[in-house]
Order: sequence, then C-alpha cells, then structure tokens
Amino acid sequence: MLKLKLTTIGSSVGVILPKEALARLKVDKGDSIFLTEEKDGFRVTPFDPVFEKTMESARKVMKRRRNALRELAK
Repeated sequence: MLKLKLTTIGSSVGVILPKEALARLKVDKGDSIFLTEEKDGFRVTPFDPVFEKTMESARKVMKRRRNALRELAK
C-alpha cells in the first residue's frame, strides 16, 4: 500500500503519484488515468471503461458483419 499526500496544484488539489505507482500502472506524464467508484472505495486505472464498452459494441458488429467488412477491405 502506498500513502499519498494531497497537494495544492494551482487552484486545485492533486495527488502526486510516486515513480513505482506510475511504473505499475504503465503510465507516464501526459497519459490519462481513470478513477472509478467501486462498492468498497475507489479504483485508479489506466483502463477507460467507456472506451472498452464502445469497443465491445464494435467487436460485436465486426463479428456479425465479418464477410461484408472483408469485401470492403479488398
């Protein structure tokens, strides 16, 4: 477990993530991370749940229309 300290950043409050947390999340300066609420607290992740839901829908369409997409790719 890592203890994080809240700090003032401009007129906002932010959290500085230590290098080891960035390495484990596989993110770097400029990347986006997401804070999602769970039953027992919050979760910080580089995983975008909205994007994944969109991709899931796209995969279903691509699977259903596989032949048409192959013809369009020619």
